[in-house]
Amino acid sequence: MLSRVYSGAVYGVNAYSVEIEVNAGKGEAQFVIVGLPDAAVRESKDRVLTAMNNSGFRPMIGRTTINLAPADIKKEGPVYDLPIAAGLLAATGEAEMPNLDQFALIGELALSGEVRRVRGVLPVTLEMRKQGKRGIIVPADNAEEAAVAEGIEVYPVRHLREAIEFLSGSLKLEPFRVELSELIQRERGHTEDFADVKGQESAKRAIEVAVCGGHNLLMIGSPGAGKTMLARRIASILPEMHLEEALEATRIHSIAGTLKSHQALIFQRPFRSPHHTISDAGLLGGGVHPLPGEVSLAHRGVLFLDELPEFHRNVLEVLRQPLEDGHVTISRAAATLDFPSRFMLVAAMNPCPCGFAGDPKRECRCTSTKIQAYRNKISGPLLDRIDIHIEVPPVNYDQMSTLGRGTPSSEIRDRVETCRRRQRERFARSPKVTCNAAMSARDVQDHCVPSEEASELLKMAMTEFHFSARAYDRIVKVARTIADMEGADEIGPGHISEAIQYRSLDRSIWM
Repeated sequence: MLSRVYSGAVYGVNAYSVEIEVNAGKGEAQFVIVGLPDAAVRESKDRVLTAMNNSGFRPMIGRTTINLAPADIKKEGPVYDLPIAAGLLAATGEAEMPNLDQFALIGELALSGEVRRVRGVLPVTLEMRKQGKRGIIVPADNAEEAAVAEGIEVYPVRHLREAIEFLSGSLKLEPFRVELSELIQRERGHTEDFADVKGQESAKRAIEVAVCGGHNLLMIGSPGAGKTMLARRIASILPEMHLEEALEATRIHSIAGTLKSHQALIFQRPFRSPHHTISDAGLLGGGVHPLPGEVSLAHRGVLFLDELPEFHRNVLEVLRQPLEDGHVTISRAAATLDFPSRFMLVAAMNPCPCGFAGDPKRECRCTSTKIQAYRNKISGPLLDRIDIHIEVPPVNYDQMSTLGRGTPSSEIRDRVETCRRRQRERFARSPKVTCNAAMSARDVQDHCVPSEEASELLKMAMTEFHFSARAYDRIVKVARTIADMEGADEIGPGHISEAIQYRSLDRSIWM
């Protein structure tokens, strides 16, 4: 007897439908899985048979063939346990499930029959909605994540028997639903706040400029100056995530398996801070079966690289493509995958190996050769892609002992929202451009024309500091952001002067 069950699998950041055909024949007990299964899928035979036995089912298993179609794409993981079990019970006549083809199933089975949480449920649910399925049966721990996809009924189950009884019609289950408004209120909110930062007014100004325009940022300062403290609060002043952005971020984290149990959506901007020992595959994504890396997990949020020169040179160099294109392309023999990676890069470093070069109170112990070798770990092309470089000086006692609190993140975020709204109106006809940092060369020509006095000042700076052509674009983009913060239509000399200040630091330190 032949049965068909539908499930889904993840390919890159998208999903595709998988049709599971189960043919149960007579003869000697034999169990064959075809359709390019990996080891975890092949091992599902033992999990499924034991789970069915411990759930009270006693199907007569003869020569059984299970085909996972399409057969030319490798199938990975334990996500097919639940649909294979349902297909076996239907094919052997152990359970009558007349509406089986109207549902999709996904889930891993424990030996007891319990249905365990799996990754990639959100993209699979969205794909099943596209395929016109009435509903999808998912592990209970994935219910909130799947229910975000409107237009398809989501049925959470905790046990194999519960799923089979529902499909047989002997058990009634209500579709699981989430209230997005309540979800947004619960998920939003930050524990880190700029009100806790004492002093560092120039650094906070530069950070606000960077966030307003979506510019990349490098902070240079001695150990203990507060670079990490500032970086961890940047996500709290980024604009609130829209539903579309939240779905993008959640889809990536669902595939990577980083969503928490019962977490439906990511409404807080991601903040990723990988250790400097990370590999290029860990940063970009990859592996035998490519998964998203840190640059994709930071999509729509912040990627913070602390102790920037301590990262391996090849790891830093692979950042060029995601910084320029907003996505990562991973090529393998079997396929080429694209992962989105639109993030704000925030980096921090010491001025020298010991960290005290230029410190007025502590003496630097590094030789000039060591300092130069330390700074040369960051290439010029990468530095050119970081729009704003700022110095973060140590905080003195008077600033630390101040009793009052600083400007809260909510107030700064309101100013950021106002500035970003101005940019969205400007780029209304260019949906791919969401902020000044994402402007193309043509957009720079159309929207970043300095006044005559500002042009003269920029020309003088280009000659004096030997800025590259890319640095020129970065300067006028930052100047455009500063003008937007003031509500000015034209880029004036004051805007250019502040933007140059954020670029000249690399020349004063690096040369």
